Amino acid sequence: MNGTKTLEKSYEVMFISSSDLSVTRDTYQRELNSRRVREIAENFDERVANEPKVSARDGRFYVFDGQHTIEIIASESGSRDTPVWCMIYDDLKYKEEAHIFADQQKHVKALSSFETFKAHIEADDPKQKMIEAIVQSYGLAITSTKAKNGISAVSTLERIYDKYGQAVLDRTLRLAAATWEGENNSFSGNILMGIARIVVAYGDTVRDDVFKDHVGRVSVKAIIRAAKERRPGALGYSEAMIIEYNKKSKFRLSLKTLYGGKAMSGEDDFGEE
Repeated sequence: MNGTKTLEKSYEVMFISSSDLSVTRDTYQRELNSRRVREIAENFDERVANEPKVSARDGRFYVFDGQHTIEIIASESGSRDTPVWCMIYDDLKYKEEAHIFADQQKHVKALSSFETFKAHIEADDPKQKMIEAIVQSYGLAITSTKAKNGISAVSTLERIYDKYGQAVLDRTLRLAAATWEGENNSFSGNILMGIARIVVAYGDTVRDDVFKDHVGRVSVKAIIRAAKERRPGALGYSEAMIIEYNKKSKFRLSLKTLYGGKAMSGEDDFGEE
Protein backbone atom coordinates (compact mmCIF):
# COMPACT_ATOMS: atom_id res chain seq x y z
CA MET A 1 0.00 0.00 0.00
CA ASN A 2 1.28 3.48 -0.86
CA GLY A 3 2.22 5.69 2.07
CA THR A 4 2.28 2.85 4.59
CA LYS A 5 4.94 1.32 6.80
CA THR A 6 4.82 -2.35 7.69
CA LEU A 7 5.43 -3.08 11.39
CA GLU A 8 4.47 -6.76 11.42
CA LYS A 9 2.87 -9.11 8.95
CA SER A 10 -0.35 -8.91 10.98
CA TYR A 11 -1.02 -5.20 10.39
CA GLU A 12 0.07 -2.06 8.60
CA VAL A 13 -0.09 1.59 9.65
CA MET A 14 -1.67 4.03 7.23
CA PHE A 15 -3.85 7.13 6.93
CA ILE A 16 -7.58 6.49 6.48
CA SER A 17 -10.18 9.22 6.08
CA SER A 18 -12.44 9.26 9.12
CA SER A 19 -15.47 9.20 6.81
CA ASP A 20 -14.38 5.78 5.52
CA LEU A 21 -14.23 4.23 8.99
CA SER A 22 -17.13 2.17 10.34
CA VAL A 23 -17.68 1.34 14.02
CA THR A 24 -19.24 -1.94 15.16
CA ARG A 25 -20.62 -0.29 18.28
CA ASP A 26 -23.99 -2.03 18.04
CA THR A 27 -22.36 -5.27 19.19
CA TYR A 28 -19.21 -5.67 21.32
CA GLN A 29 -17.92 -2.10 20.80
CA ARG A 30 -18.41 0.49 23.53
CA GLU A 31 -21.17 3.03 23.17
CA LEU A 32 -19.76 6.37 22.03
CA ASN A 33 -19.64 8.64 25.07
CA SER A 34 -20.11 12.23 23.91
CA ARG A 35 -19.21 13.61 27.32
CA ARG A 36 -15.95 11.65 27.34
CA VAL A 37 -15.18 12.88 23.83
CA ARG A 38 -15.53 16.48 25.04
CA GLU A 39 -13.41 15.85 28.15
CA ILE A 40 -10.59 14.18 26.21
CA ALA A 41 -10.73 16.81 23.46
CA GLU A 42 -9.93 19.56 25.97
CA ASN A 43 -6.42 18.16 26.48
CA PHE A 44 -6.04 16.03 23.35
CA ASP A 45 -2.50 15.50 22.10
CA GLU A 46 -2.06 13.40 18.94
CA ARG A 47 1.50 12.60 20.01
CA VAL A 48 0.32 10.47 22.93
CA ALA A 49 -2.87 9.07 21.40
CA ASN A 50 -2.77 5.42 20.33
CA GLU A 51 -3.59 4.63 16.71
CA PRO A 52 -7.13 3.27 16.33
CA LYS A 53 -7.24 -0.45 15.45
CA VAL A 54 -9.08 -1.11 12.20
CA SER A 55 -10.06 -4.33 10.45
CA ALA A 56 -10.08 -4.34 6.62
CA ARG A 57 -12.98 -6.74 6.08
CA ASP A 58 -15.55 -7.22 3.33
CA GLY A 59 -14.34 -4.13 1.46
CA ARG A 60 -14.81 -1.82 4.46
CA PHE A 61 -12.70 -0.49 7.35
CA TYR A 62 -14.19 -1.48 10.72
CA VAL A 63 -12.90 0.25 13.87
CA PHE A 64 -12.72 -2.20 16.77
CA ASP A 65 -10.73 0.01 19.13
CA GLY A 66 -10.22 3.80 19.17
CA GLN A 67 -13.57 5.24 18.14
CA HIS A 68 -13.23 8.10 20.66
CA THR A 69 -9.87 9.10 19.12
CA ILE A 70 -11.46 9.20 15.67
CA GLU A 71 -14.37 11.31 16.91
CA ILE A 72 -12.00 13.76 18.59
CA ILE A 73 -9.81 14.17 15.50
CA ALA A 74 -12.87 14.73 13.31
CA SER A 75 -14.30 17.21 15.80
CA GLU A 76 -11.03 19.12 16.23
CA SER A 77 -10.47 19.37 12.46
CA GLY A 78 -14.11 20.16 11.72
CA SER A 79 -14.20 17.60 8.91
CA ARG A 80 -15.19 13.96 8.51
CA ASP A 81 -12.66 13.67 5.69
CA THR A 82 -9.69 14.17 8.03
CA PRO A 83 -7.09 11.41 7.58
CA VAL A 84 -6.48 9.35 10.71
CA TRP A 85 -3.31 7.33 11.30
CA CYS A 86 -4.65 3.78 11.91
CA MET A 87 -3.38 0.25 12.50
CA ILE A 88 -4.93 -1.79 9.69
CA TYR A 89 -5.46 -5.53 10.23
CA ASP A 90 -6.10 -7.62 7.12
CA ASP A 91 -8.12 -10.83 6.91
CA LEU A 92 -9.53 -10.71 10.44
CA LYS A 93 -12.86 -12.37 10.98
CA TYR A 94 -15.53 -10.59 13.01
CA LYS A 95 -15.04 -12.93 16.00
CA GLU A 96 -11.29 -12.31 15.91
CA GLU A 97 -11.90 -8.56 16.13
CA ALA A 98 -14.10 -9.05 19.17
CA HIS A 99 -11.48 -11.33 20.75
CA ILE A 100 -8.70 -8.75 20.27
CA PHE A 101 -10.95 -6.03 21.69
CA ALA A 102 -11.73 -8.16 24.77
CA ASP A 103 -8.11 -9.18 25.42
CA GLN A 104 -6.22 -6.01 24.50
CA GLN A 105 -5.81 -4.84 28.13
CA LYS A 106 -4.95 -8.25 29.56
CA HIS A 107 -1.20 -7.62 29.62
CA VAL A 108 -1.34 -3.82 30.10
CA LYS A 109 -0.81 -2.46 33.59
CA ALA A 110 -2.33 0.96 34.16
CA LEU A 111 0.00 3.60 35.57
CA SER A 112 -0.47 4.31 39.26
CA SER A 113 -1.21 7.84 40.46
CA PHE A 114 2.36 8.01 41.80
CA GLU A 115 3.88 6.92 38.46
CA THR A 116 1.80 9.45 36.56
CA PHE A 117 2.73 12.19 39.05
CA LYS A 118 6.45 11.45 38.77
CA ALA A 119 6.22 11.52 34.98
CA HIS A 120 4.67 15.01 35.22
CA ILE A 121 7.53 16.03 37.52
CA GLU A 122 10.09 14.84 34.97
CA ALA A 123 8.21 16.84 32.33
CA ASP A 124 8.45 19.97 34.54
CA ASP A 125 4.66 20.37 34.57
CA PRO A 126 3.92 23.39 36.80
CA LYS A 127 1.01 21.95 38.81
CA GLN A 128 2.85 18.85 39.94
CA LYS A 129 6.03 20.84 40.59
CA MET A 130 4.09 23.22 42.83
CA ILE A 131 2.43 20.37 44.74
CA GLU A 132 5.80 18.70 45.26
CA ALA A 133 7.31 21.97 46.49
CA ILE A 134 4.51 22.45 49.05
CA VAL A 135 4.91 18.87 50.29
CA GLN A 136 8.67 19.20 50.61
CA SER A 137 8.38 22.52 52.45
CA TYR A 138 7.07 20.54 55.46
CA GLY A 139 9.88 17.98 55.34
CA LEU A 140 7.59 15.47 53.64
CA ALA A 141 7.89 13.47 50.44
CA ILE A 142 5.50 12.03 47.87
CA THR A 143 5.90 8.25 47.98
CA SER A 144 4.52 5.23 46.13
CA THR A 145 3.56 3.48 49.41
CA LYS A 146 2.88 4.58 52.98
CA ALA A 147 6.07 5.63 54.74
CA LYS A 148 7.22 7.82 57.62
CA ASN A 149 6.79 11.44 56.54
CA GLY A 150 5.60 10.21 53.16
CA ILE A 151 2.34 10.95 51.34
CA SER A 152 1.08 8.24 48.99
CA ALA A 153 -2.37 9.82 48.53
CA VAL A 154 -1.21 11.52 45.33
CA SER A 155 -4.66 11.78 43.74
CA THR A 156 -5.98 13.52 46.85
CA LEU A 157 -3.17 16.09 46.77
CA GLU A 158 -4.05 16.89 43.16
CA ARG A 159 -7.78 16.97 43.92
CA ILE A 160 -7.32 19.46 46.75
CA TYR A 161 -5.06 21.62 44.59
CA ASP A 162 -7.48 21.55 41.65
CA LYS A 163 -10.64 22.09 43.68
CA TYR A 164 -9.51 24.52 46.37
CA GLY A 165 -6.16 25.93 45.28
CA GLN A 166 -2.56 26.20 46.42
CA ALA A 167 -3.20 28.03 49.70
CA VAL A 168 -5.70 25.44 50.94
CA LEU A 169 -3.35 22.56 50.11
CA ASP A 170 -0.53 24.35 51.93
CA ARG A 171 -2.58 24.92 55.09
CA THR A 172 -4.00 21.39 54.97
CA LEU A 173 -0.53 19.88 54.99
CA ARG A 174 0.64 22.30 57.69
CA LEU A 175 -2.23 21.26 59.99
CA ALA A 176 -1.82 17.54 59.32
CA ALA A 177 1.93 17.67 59.94
CA ALA A 178 1.66 19.75 63.13
CA THR A 179 -1.29 17.88 64.62
CA TRP A 180 -0.04 14.30 64.49
CA GLU A 181 3.68 14.76 63.72
CA GLY A 182 3.78 11.98 61.16
CA GLU A 183 1.60 9.48 63.02
CA ASN A 184 0.63 6.49 60.87
CA ASN A 185 -2.23 7.32 58.43
CA SER A 186 -2.10 11.04 59.30
CA PHE A 187 -1.52 11.78 55.60
CA SER A 188 -4.17 9.44 54.23
CA GLY A 189 -6.48 10.79 51.57
CA ASN A 190 -9.52 10.99 53.83
CA ILE A 191 -7.63 12.82 56.57
CA LEU A 192 -6.22 15.34 54.10
CA MET A 193 -9.50 15.91 52.31
CA GLY A 194 -11.30 16.17 55.65
CA ILE A 195 -8.91 18.90 56.78
CA ALA A 196 -9.19 20.68 53.42
CA ARG A 197 -12.97 20.81 53.78
CA ILE A 198 -12.57 22.38 57.24
CA VAL A 199 -10.08 24.95 55.93
CA VAL A 200 -12.43 25.97 53.11
CA ALA A 201 -15.61 25.97 55.21
CA TYR A 202 -14.30 27.90 58.23
CA GLY A 203 -11.36 29.88 56.86
CA ASP A 204 -9.53 31.98 59.44
CA THR A 205 -12.07 31.15 62.17
CA VAL A 206 -10.20 27.85 62.53
CA ARG A 207 -7.27 28.55 64.83
CA ASP A 208 -4.24 26.46 63.92
CA ASP A 209 -3.05 26.26 67.53
CA VAL A 210 -6.44 25.07 68.79
CA PHE A 211 -6.69 22.52 65.97
CA LYS A 212 -3.23 21.15 66.78
CA ASP A 213 -3.83 20.94 70.53
CA HIS A 214 -7.43 19.70 70.58
CA VAL A 215 -7.57 17.42 67.55
CA GLY A 216 -4.06 16.20 68.26
CA ARG A 217 -5.17 14.94 71.69
CA VAL A 218 -6.71 11.92 69.96
CA SER A 219 -5.00 9.45 67.66
CA VAL A 220 -5.60 9.20 63.93
CA LYS A 221 -7.14 5.77 64.59
CA ALA A 222 -9.71 7.39 66.88
CA ILE A 223 -10.55 9.97 64.20
CA ILE A 224 -11.00 7.19 61.63
CA ARG A 225 -13.31 5.22 63.93
CA ALA A 226 -15.42 8.29 64.73
CA ALA A 227 -15.59 9.32 61.07
CA LYS A 228 -16.85 5.93 59.93
CA GLU A 229 -19.59 6.03 62.56
CA ARG A 230 -20.82 9.41 61.34
CA ARG A 231 -20.94 9.32 57.53
CA PRO A 232 -18.97 8.02 54.53
CA GLY A 233 -16.28 10.02 52.79
CA ALA A 234 -14.21 13.00 53.80
CA LEU A 235 -17.15 14.80 55.38
CA GLY A 236 -17.27 12.21 58.15
CA TYR A 237 -13.61 12.94 58.88
CA SER A 238 -14.28 16.67 58.91
CA GLU A 239 -17.10 16.18 61.42
CA ALA A 240 -14.98 13.96 63.67
CA MET A 241 -12.20 16.55 63.73
CA ILE A 242 -14.55 19.49 64.41
CA ILE A 243 -16.09 17.59 67.34
CA GLU A 244 -12.62 17.17 68.88
CA TYR A 245 -11.76 20.80 68.08
CA ASN A 246 -14.85 21.96 70.03
CA LYS A 247 -14.20 19.96 73.19
CA LYS A 248 -13.41 22.33 76.10
CA SER A 249 -12.82 25.10 73.59
CA LYS A 250 -13.67 28.80 73.79
CA PHE A 251 -13.60 28.90 69.99
CA ARG A 252 -16.34 26.43 69.10
CA LEU A 253 -17.29 25.94 65.46
CA SER A 254 -20.77 25.06 64.21
CA LEU A 255 -21.04 21.77 62.34
CA LYS A 256 -23.70 23.40 60.15
CA THR A 257 -20.99 25.45 58.48
CA LEU A 258 -19.63 22.26 56.90
CA TYR A 259 -22.84 21.74 54.96
CA GLY A 260 -22.95 24.91 52.90
CA GLY A 261 -20.93 27.02 50.54
CA LYS A 262 -17.78 26.28 48.65
CA ALA A 263 -16.61 23.33 50.74
CA MET A 264 -19.71 21.31 49.84
CA SER A 265 -19.79 22.11 46.12
CA GLY A 266 -20.02 19.03 43.91
CA GLU A 267 -20.16 15.43 45.05
CA ASP A 268 -18.72 14.17 48.30
CA ASP A 269 -14.99 13.42 48.21
CA PHE A 270 -13.51 10.06 49.05
CA GLY A 271 -9.81 10.26 49.70
CA GLU A 272 -7.35 7.43 49.23
CA GLU A 273 -6.80 5.21 52.25
